[in-house]
Amino acid sequence: MSDYLGDFASLLSQYDVLAAFWVNIQLTFWAALGSLVLGSVLALMRISPVASLRAVGAGYVNIVRNTPLTIILVFLVLGVWSQLAINFSSDFNRNFFIYAIIGLSLYHASFVCEAIRSGVNTVPLGQAEAARAIGLGFFPAARHVIFPQALRGAVTPLGNTLIALTKNTTVAAAASVTEISALMKTMIEFRPDVIVAIFLTVALGFVVIVIPVGLLTTWLSRKVAVKR
Repeated sequence: MSDYLGDFASLLSQYDVLAAFWVNIQLTFWAALGSLVLGSVLALMRISPVASLRAVGAGYVNIVRNTPLTIILVFLVLGVWSQLAINFSSDFNRNFFIYAIIGLSLYHASFVCEAIRSGVNTVPLGQAEAARAIGLGFFPAARHVIFPQALRGAVTPLGNTLIALTKNTTVAAAASVTEISALMKTMIEFRPDVIVAIFLTVALGFVVIVIPVGLLTTWLSRKVAVKR
């Protein structure tokens, strides 16, 4: 047993596991911001009184949500970067890091949209009617009346989406980003004798990241819940 732990300790000294997890955390943070912005726009389109905007929003959500994330990332790398030669940075690794953020944002924006729309459904119809009664148009009413209340009701589904995003950052390996899943593959390739310890370490790392998010989401949802 001591030899096994010693072999695993020597492996950890060769590979920077914490730095790999830090890449996943950065991907989660920036993709969460991107998907929140795009998802909010899509949610606004989905509740819009304009039929064409509703159709575009629904089409985006239905298509992207049912498309595997790996395909989206591979399309960005092989299609957009390789064929169109669009670079966001002169640094090779940084460029693929940005592509991974874009792919994660595009994909999870569809889930953020549905989370916010579920929050919109918790807003009483009378709130929108009252906003129209005082002369507010659709966009001012959505900004000042509907969305602030909808976000309070959407905390839990948004938290679930954030947790899913955190775990899905491992797919960034498809976009040539060296994060924890790519490092895990390399470690297993060279040291299959400690494969169990490698798996447990990576799993524990995600548990440490995800559980605080879940606890914070639960606390925040209770804190901002609309009292009926």
